Amino acid sequence: MIQSDIKKIVEDLIQTFLDAGKVSLTLREQGLIKEIKSDNTPVSNGDLEVNKILTKKIYELTPNIPIVSEEASENKSRSNLEDFWLIDPIDGTYDYINDLDEFTINAGLIIKKRPVAGLIYAPAKKRMFYSYGDDFSFELINGKSIKLSHSKNFDKNEIKFVSYSNKIKPEINEIYKKLKVKKFVRMKSSLKFCVVATGEYDGYVAEPRASEWDIAAGHAILKHSGGSITDFENKEILYGKKDFKNPSLILKSKNVV
Repeated sequence: MIQSDIKKIVEDLIQTFLDAGKVSLTLREQGLIKEIKSDNTPVSNGDLEVNKILTKKIYELTPNIPIVSEEASENKSRSNLEDFWLIDPIDGTYDYINDLDEFTINAGLIIKKRPVAGLIYAPAKKRMFYSYGDDFSFELINGKSIKLSHSKNFDKNEIKFVSYSNKIKPEINEIYKKLKVKKFVRMKSSLKFCVVATGEYDGYVAEPRASEWDIAAGHAILKHSGGSITDFENKEILYGKKDFKNPSLILKSKNVV
């Protein structure tokens, strides 16, 4: 698949993401129907409705590319996927069902086990990010596509990271020391990847946790903005692993790569 094709697919999906975001907020205002899944995580009718909206449009645009979604069983048992979509219709469901604002809508396109495009929308914050190739990573601001540049207020003496928890594990603290991280701020959803890609924060570190659909879109957006993402051993992150589980992660903005 050539870059011009990927660009068109991504641009054709932007309005779908904005529409899905409106639906997610409307359903929340009306009162969500919630239940607990077999893995003991919450899901709502909002998650499922956004999943329907995204998968319908993606199937229209790329009918021959399989979709792996957090909220659907289709294709999850396949172990030989190289070209596929990874979707997390609502990342940060806890925030979503508790009227908080960091939840995101996500889709990442994987070609030959590597992310080539990503879209992330944070509806409650009205922040839409997307990418489709190196140096083609954007935030949609007031209807205009603004290229992500990393230049925002970088201070090498005040390196700041985002973290999924206020409690920093010893192995992560060691990496913080090596990277000279001075402070961190808690952030839950894939919005972490976006604020590193913009340069609002400088990085993120996590031990193996969560699943590939949680990171694929953000991986593309960060990588295409000039940032980097590896595991703790500095190895490349590939997709389509057994059970779609994540390895350890180190994200760095272009400022600290």
